[in-house]
Amino acid sequence: KDNEVAGLSKKELRAMSKEAFLALPQKKVESYLDDNGFPEKYDYDAVKKMLKKDEIKVSDLVDYTEDANQLLFDTPVIGAEVYRSDDEGKSWYKTHEDYLDQVYNSYGYYFGQIRVSPHDADKIYFAGVPVVRSDDGGKTFENINGKNVHVDHHALWCNPNRDKHIILGNDGGINISYDDGESWIKCNYPPVGQFYAIAYDMEEPYNVYGGLQDNGVWVGSSKYKKSSRWFNTGHYPYKELLGGDGMQIAIDNRDNNTVYTGFQFGWYFRVDKTTGEQTLIKPKHELGERPLRFNWQTPIHLSKFNQDILYLGANKLYRSMDKGESWNAISEDLTKGGRKGDVPYGTLTCIDESAFQFGKIFIGTDDGNIYSTTNGGTSWENKSAGLPANLWVTAAIQSKHVKNRVYASLNGYRWDDFNAYLFVSDDEGNNWEQIGQALPAEPINVVYEDPKNENILYVGTDNGLYISLDQGKTYAMMTNGLPAVSVHDVEVHPRENELIVGTHGRSIYLADVSVIQSLNAELQNSEIYVYDLKPSRLKRGLGAKKNIWSSDDKKVLSIPFYVKNDGKTKIEIKDKNDLVLFKDEMDAFAGINYYEYNYKLNNKSVDKFIKSLKDQKVEKKDDGNYYIPKGEYKFVMSKAGQEASGKLIFE
Repeated sequence: KDNEVAGLSKKELRAMSKEAFLALPQKKVESYLDDNGFPEKYDYDAVKKMLKKDEIKVSDLVDYTEDANQLLFDTPVIGAEVYRSDDEGKSWYKTHEDYLDQVYNSYGYYFGQIRVSPHDADKIYFAGVPVVRSDDGGKTFENINGKNVHVDHHALWCNPNRDKHIILGNDGGINISYDDGESWIKCNYPPVGQFYAIAYDMEEPYNVYGGLQDNGVWVGSSKYKKSSRWFNTGHYPYKELLGGDGMQIAIDNRDNNTVYTGFQFGWYFRVDKTTGEQTLIKPKHELGERPLRFNWQTPIHLSKFNQDILYLGANKLYRSMDKGESWNAISEDLTKGGRKGDVPYGTLTCIDESAFQFGKIFIGTDDGNIYSTTNGGTSWENKSAGLPANLWVTAAIQSKHVKNRVYASLNGYRWDDFNAYLFVSDDEGNNWEQIGQALPAEPINVVYEDPKNENILYVGTDNGLYISLDQGKTYAMMTNGLPAVSVHDVEVHPRENELIVGTHGRSIYLADVSVIQSLNAELQNSEIYVYDLKPSRLKRGLGAKKNIWSSDDKKVLSIPFYVKNDGKTKIEIKDKNDLVLFKDEMDAFAGINYYEYNYKLNNKSVDKFIKSLKDQKVEKKDDGNYYIPKGEYKFVMSKAGQEASGKLIFE
């Protein structure tokens, strides 16, 4: 229906002449401008002046109230219908009168799953935004969307061996009911969060932020590990910052309190974590211009040089110098123009400012364009030549180590093209070299250059996470504890050297990559290399008699080392007098290995070592073993006539 606003409708304004509009009562016009959120610079006098000078048309006053994404939701939706056949599809009849309204309001292809009970042909379940059930063959329906059940339902299973037992899949995960949806269990394991984007702050310990598909934006401590203990405490360690479909996040690290984030189609806010205050900062086109187009996951970027400066991409690039209070377009339309579709098209998808130069920016679009500016948007150059045309640019990032180096990844699955497109340029995008040939045919969602080692690239695809130690020539899959799942975002915390992986299906994973970051050319040419470890606290209760009912607490210290080639490796732990306290050996494989030390002393020289101790007492424990006491030791590894050592400090 046409929106009536202060007696002025869109239809009337679109058809109204300039003369007729200028003859309207001032209060009527002011009411329209005020109700539709026109900024102060477009007051009655300003609008009147612009119309008289033919700087705008009357219809522009309607266009200004819209955005290019609005048609997606303004399209009339006819309610759902259910049809039934009792003769194997030869004939059909509608089971109900009228339409089933508000089962879904958009994206017809996205909903509409029907399930028939294996126990009763007249009992059907219909999944949409809510999930509804009919017990009379579809004549009437009731809502069975419980209070602990998310909306947007896409999968439903009926137990063929037990009536009323159903399992439901939706945008919030999995729910199970044993009474036909009267009550539901929410399943939290395994975690099935779908993250679009992740970020971190610089608190100690730092926090991880994530924007989730249809589940808002959340923040929590990086020290949290998956556990059901919070069921007892009632305090879940992650907290919601914003609702909707959670999108990209930028944190002002000067206070770690000001967060920029939002939901789909450019609705971004400046959030004060302390007070919870949310200030809308979405940029707006100028009166007389075409409405802006915003990507579903609108990109933002906080300047590395001044964190009052924020960039946001529509079909143009916008920059705010005052934390999103005001915006200026610093480009023209950088896309190939908008296209109508299920989701608006012809938008910016990524923004990256150089670590070396303020105002040197690369952007990518969903229709295959990469542009750059070296002067803060005064002029732009198209850098797409030599790249596959018309694909979705998932990343256009500038190197943190080499000023003119740029990496780009493109994703073609929207065109049924599942190849891995990854490129590098060492001359600011003028010439591109493909470096993704060693990757399997999986669409790339993100590429990320390690902040400490320029040779390391992390690549997230629709099937997992890959790492390259040689700038993209070869790759290995990072699978130790990370499932084969779509990876949508990757970050490395610069202080803690932890890799943060945002997956679209299995939530967030963290990994210490400090050892990997050390793999420079010199180290990789070493026959054997042992890392110094940070001081560690000795585990409690080493060797003590176990409670037979308690879970087995594996008490070991993982000690990393590198070997150039496969082979048997000898291990020793020595005290400050080079007295050997522990001996072992293991089969090491080329690359990084971990020796799991169980804190035991097992050499004949233990008695001599114990006698040398002045301030500590070392006794045989319940399990008959001696364990290493506090102090500083040397961890020695030898292989093929080569030896290397590192420090072990126990506190």
